[in-house]
Amino acid sequence: QAQLVESGGGLVQAGGSLKLSCIVSLDTFGIYYVGWFRQAPGKEREFVTSIRWSRGTTYYSESAKGRFTITRDTGKNTVYLQMNTLAPEDTAVYYCAASRQYDSPTIDSAYDQWGQGTQVTVSS
Repeated sequence: QAQLVESGGGLVQAGGSLKLSCIVSLDTFGIYYVGWFRQAPGKEREFVTSIRWSRGTTYYSESAKGRFTITRDTGKNTVYLQMNTLAPEDTAVYYCAASRQYDSPTIDSAYDQWGQGTQVTVSS
């Protein structure tokens, strides 16, 4: 089974940038997507973005489009999330997750491996 470890979270002012990393350890065979989800206090977890591991095809939520970019380095088994123009509403715990289902890149129930999360706080 895959293990995922996130890093790169922190405190940033509105308008600033952060880059999150997710190291996917162990066996990546059979992984279709690696995605980023987030959960703010008192809110449900929501999809942010995902990338098809083999082809690099990307998917974004409406709130992420134009501000966030997901990339992956298959040689390093790492997925990155570059977040620009951050706003206070982006404050959340960001989770990296892996899915072995080929047809659900944006649905959190399709992801069966999750990291512990990294806190992102955007101050106004």
